[in-house]
This record gives sequence, structure tokens and C-alpha cells, in this order.
Amino acid sequence: MFRSEQPRRTRGARGSGASTPITWHRDETVPPKIVAPAVLAAVAGFVAMWPFTSVIEPGAWSFTVIGMILAVALSSMAARALLRRRAEWVSDVVALAAQLVVTTAVLVQLVAGDTAFFGIFPTPVTVEVFASLTASAWQEVAYGAAPLAATSGLAATMGFGFALVAILLDQLVVHRAAVLPAVLTGIVGAVPMIITLGDANLVWFVLLAIVTLLLFRSASRRHPLSPLRSSTTLAAGIGVAAVVTTLAIAPGLPLAAGLTGTGAGIAVDASLRLGDDLRQPNPVEVLTVATKAETAPYLRLTTLSHFNGQVWEPDRGGLQSQTEGFGDPDWGDDITTTETTTSVRILRMSSAWLPVPYPATSIQGVPRAWRVMPENRTLVSRSADAVGADYTVSSLRVNPTLEQIRAVDAAQPETDPDEEPVEIPSIVGDLAVEVTGAESTDYDRLIALQSWFRNEFTYSLDTPVDEGFDGTGAEAVARFLEVRSGYCVHFAGAFALMAESLGMQTRIVVGYLPGSMTQEKRGDESIFSVTSDRLHSWPEVLFPGIGWVPFEPTASLGVPTGFRAETVAGGTTGDPSTPEQTTAPQTEQTTAPQAERPDAGDNSGAAGTLRQVDPTPVLLVALGVVVLLLLPALIRRLVRARRMDRARHGDAGAAWTEVHETLVDLGLPVSDADTPRVRAATLVRERSVDAAAIGRLTTAVERATYARSGAGADDLAAALTDVLRALRQSVDRPARLRALLLPRSLFLARRPEVVASA
Repeated sequence: MFRSEQPRRTRGARGSGASTPITWHRDETVPPKIVAPAVLAAVAGFVAMWPFTSVIEPGAWSFTVIGMILAVALSSMAARALLRRRAEWVSDVVALAAQLVVTTAVLVQLVAGDTAFFGIFPTPVTVEVFASLTASAWQEVAYGAAPLAATSGLAATMGFGFALVAILLDQLVVHRAAVLPAVLTGIVGAVPMIITLGDANLVWFVLLAIVTLLLFRSASRRHPLSPLRSSTTLAAGIGVAAVVTTLAIAPGLPLAAGLTGTGAGIAVDASLRLGDDLRQPNPVEVLTVATKAETAPYLRLTTLSHFNGQVWEPDRGGLQSQTEGFGDPDWGDDITTTETTTSVRILRMSSAWLPVPYPATSIQGVPRAWRVMPENRTLVSRSADAVGADYTVSSLRVNPTLEQIRAVDAAQPETDPDEEPVEIPSIVGDLAVEVTGAESTDYDRLIALQSWFRNEFTYSLDTPVDEGFDGTGAEAVARFLEVRSGYCVHFAGAFALMAESLGMQTRIVVGYLPGSMTQEKRGDESIFSVTSDRLHSWPEVLFPGIGWVPFEPTASLGVPTGFRAETVAGGTTGDPSTPEQTTAPQTEQTTAPQAERPDAGDNSGAAGTLRQVDPTPVLLVALGVVVLLLLPALIRRLVRARRMDRARHGDAGAAWTEVHETLVDLGLPVSDADTPRVRAATLVRERSVDAAAIGRLTTAVERATYARSGAGADDLAAALTDVLRALRQSVDRPARLRALLLPRSLFLARRPEVVASA
């Protein structure tokens, strides 16, 4: 017989010559190892941690997370090594208890060791410290902008969270799970990219794929049905092909409104990182506005008042319930106001802030989870999401006259004596003085700044990227003032810093420009469509007795803010509710930048625009999936074709190996103890194989084994074809389909094909 088919001795029969038929899989579960699962779980934890380094600045948090992962791995190995002779459930329980105790002690030591007994045993004070740190971490995550500062609160929260993740991964890997730890690693690692809508980290995806393959490898090798022999090269090849196919196809996936349905199409956070959203090639409709007015109002999400030299930080004032109202008015009784009602329906915008007009006075239709921040008259929630909300807001239109606003000096900037002053490039203050030097009132200085930006600068989403200043820091503002080209973030930031250098209190608003009017009506209200590319930012300046007055310095967007004199030509009093549509500040009256309506031919923001979907990415995805599914079948067909060609030239070993592996593919019993003649007789009797065809193969095998070299070789292709056809016809259709799509012989070590026994 062939040496490849010689029987193996079974355990306990060494030296006795006894042998038994051996199947292709194991007969029992392999006992769990100690070191390998703990190390693999730790590696998965590190892979899950990596994406967080892009959204949190380097600091103590990373050291804390690494300490948690290592503590879990070491305590797991130690507990299971000490109890390796005990029952498995005892080892599991003790290992879990050890992990909980050790991680608690390590976390307490790293975060609040000075409040604990011996630095590791928590006290009531330790619990209070952790509660305070957790609350502060939540505030930083909810209201901060990436990258977040590496604070003690984030260190405590991330350490605690990854301790739980590491323990779950360790327990799952030890208990031979593969899917759950892979999914857990992927979900945890994808959180930063999902929340920030950042670019896909291809290196991380490759590492995740490698860890996933290792998890499946570890789980399958200890499974009772796993192969005794497997082709590592083939398994690695299929894994690499799957990863490469995914990385090649995933970037081509279409992201269009038609595919996203009513889900959240854009996530908005409290930061000025709007460039990536504004540069999206296919804007989607994010919300609709219904109002009786001719134009829709600006909608604000939040405000940013504090500048630390690098970023504008969102306001974090106190919150109160909706029943307590929106706070006291910032305007005096002598200021004319007009009440308006606006209905907003959120379609595809995910945010912890609700877009509302300013200044809002009441709201209906949202749950109590949404709370009011009186400081800027916005609504924020720590648990609810804006997507799907449908509500009505009552607001006022504050209309001071030109004389009233000129008579009031802007409020002085607020300073914190405990903070070091931020260094602002000299170009900011120098240009502010140069541009406003001829004006005598704060309002006129602001109008001069607004006009200067709109006349001397150009709007561009690409220039900041090309010139390397696509940010909000002081140096980015200085570079923007030199290049004089950018988008709303740069205009708003530069305007605010220049106005502050003139001694005025400023802040920046993040929200949406007014939408485009549609043909729809809701009673006597017009419906306006707001798309994702209408995301905007603009500056505001505080005038005591009037309130926060917005300005529109962004070139080519909207109409600049301006107020009309109380007495106009002809001795009549101007109607504040009907401002003239003009760019001249002295003849226009408004409390928010007014959006220019696009030309009739410009459909970039129209809700009813029909976008053509490129079918190429979909076809590529479908093709890639088909190729991936058929890859084992294609490989198996090539192997069979090669053996068939060799059989045609009389290679009996190749022919008989193909018979053997076809039996394995079809799930038919195979015994390495059978001689070719015994196996042939079994196939004729049980599988109705043609006796003449299988006889030719058997004779050729015996001739190749025992005949002298140089014996003639016959064409065995026809006989092999008949035998394979009979074997396939002897099983049902599902078995044939499994053999075609998932041939098990590919996952066995390659058998020698022509080796004569001694």
C-alpha cells in the first residue's frame, strides 16, 4: 500500500502493533492551555484600545489601560496555573475572582492610591473620588472635542472600562469562543471612529482581521471536530485573501441618502471640526423646517466661548428642566421683538444637541431628557439623540435700531485670573486695529471687520488643507489671515479673536444655515430642506441690554448683519419685521445672518434633487463576495484538474489520492487502515461504484507499488472520472453542495501521492 495510507498506532498500543481506523477530526476536546489564551486575549485588548489614541491625547489614561490589560492576563495565568489539576469550573471561578480583585487594586493604586488603605484597598473616600472622576469624564466626552485632554477622569473611566473588556475577552477566549471576542474587539475599537466620523484606520482593520483569524484558529484547534492535520498555509492564504478583498472593496461602498434610509447620516459634535462634513461629495438631507416666514431661521446647536490657543471649547453652563424656561432675557424692554414659531423635524443628524432658532423661549414635542442650557438658550441631553425628533420652538426676533446698538459698548471679555493668558499672534491684533481704526463705536468696528472679511477674502474648503492650516488654533488663524482663503470655521475664529483683541466679549456658534424652500406645504407653513453641507459656524458679540448679536464674516455665504436707523428717508419709521434684502449694513435690520437663496439652476441644496447612484461600487462588492465564497471551490477544482492530468499520463498515486480526498469532501467514511483493494470493494458494495473503473485504479496502484520500474502506465482519467461521478451520485444534494463550496480536503495536510511502501 502507499506509505501515506499506512495505519497509525493508537494511544496505549505503542509497540503492540495494534491499530484502529482514524477519522479526519479529533475525538475529544483539547484541554485549555494557560498561557496562549491569556496572551491572545491581551493582544485583542490592545487592538481594541489602539483607536482611542487618536481621540484622546497621550497621558496617564493609556498607561492605566495597559496596566489593566496586563493585570487581567497575569492574574488569569497565575490562577489557572495554580489550579490546573482541579476541576475546570473551579479554575474558572477562581480566575475570575482573581481578575476582579487584582484589577480593582491596580486601578485604585494608579488613579487614587492616596485615598486607599495601603494604596490598593478602596475606602469610602476612594469611591467618592471615582464618582467625581466619572462625572467629569462624562462631561468631557459629552461636550468636548477630539482629541480630548488626558485627564484623571478619563484615566479612571477608561481604566475601569477596559478592565471589564479585558476580563470578558479572557473568559471568552479561554472557553473556546471566537465570534464573541472578535465582535467585542471590533465594536470597542470602532467606537472612536463612529463617534468622531473619522477616516477608517486601515492598519487597525488589518490588525483586527489578524486577531480574528487567530481567535478562530485558537478556538478551532481545541474543538472536538477540528482536523487532526490542517494546512496552515492554505488557511493563512484564505485569510489574507479575505482581508485584502475587504480592504479593496470597502472604500468603494456608496454612502448615499437612498442607502441610509432614515438613519443618522451625519454626527455633529460640539467642535469646529466641520471640514470633513462640509467636504462630503454627496450631501444628504438632515432636517426640515416649517415656518410661516419667507425665509427659514438660522438653527444653532451649541456655542463655544473659551479659546485655549488650540481649540474653541464648548460652553458647559448649568442645565435646567424645560419647565423652568430658557432663562431671563438678555434684551431690555425698549428693544423691539417679534415672536415666531418654527417646527423642526430631524431626519439624519445624530447629536446630543437639538438645533433651535435663537433666542428660543419655549419648546414642545421633546422628552424631558432634553434639558435647557440658559447660558446660550440651547437644549442638550446626556442620554437622548436628536435623530428622529419632531418638535416646535417658539423664539423671538430681537430688533434693535441702529441708534440703539451704536449707543451701547460691547461687553468686555471675561478672564479667569487662574488661567495663563493665551498667546495670540500679533497679526491678529494689528490687523484688527488697522481695519477698524476709522470707526468710533464698537458696532461700527464689527461692521468694518465683517465687510473686510467678505470683500478681501475668498471661500474655499481646499485651501486650508493645501496650505496646512485646516484647524482652529491661533497659528492656523494667523496663517488664514495671510492666505485670506478658508471656510466658515476660519472666518468665525479669526473674527472672534480680532474682536476680542479690541476688547469685546465674543463666542462662536455651531449650527445650520437656513435651508432651501421646497414645494411642500404644512398648512400655511412653508417647508425648508436643510442638507448636511449647510453645517456652519458664525461669531457673536455680546451687547449689554441687547444680547448676543451674530455677524456673518464668511465670504459668499448669507447676507451680512446690519441694522437700520429708526427714522428712514421720508420721515417714516422703518418696520423691523420687514428688513430690506441688501448688503448695505445701514439699511438692513436682522439679528441673524440671512442666507442667500441659490439660483434657480443651483440644485446643490435642493431636497428634491435626483442624484444618480454609481452602480460600480455595488457591482464590485457583489463580485468580491462571489469570489470570496467561491475561492475554496476554485482552488479545489484546480487541484482536481492537476491530478486528472497526471492520471491521464498514468499516475496512479494522483488518481488514488483524488479518490481519497473526494471521499473526505463528501463526508464519507475513510479509514487509513484500508488497503486500496479493501477500499475498492467497500465502494463497489456501499456506493455502487463501477467495479471495472475502480478495478483499473486498484490495479494501477498495486502495479505502481510493487512492479519493477519502467512498467507501462495506462490512461486512468476515464476510470477516475467514472469513480468520482459515482461517488457524487451516492450522496444527497446538500452533501454535494458542501463538497463543492467548502471542500474539507483543502484543510488537511497534503498527502503524498506516489510513495511506495517498503
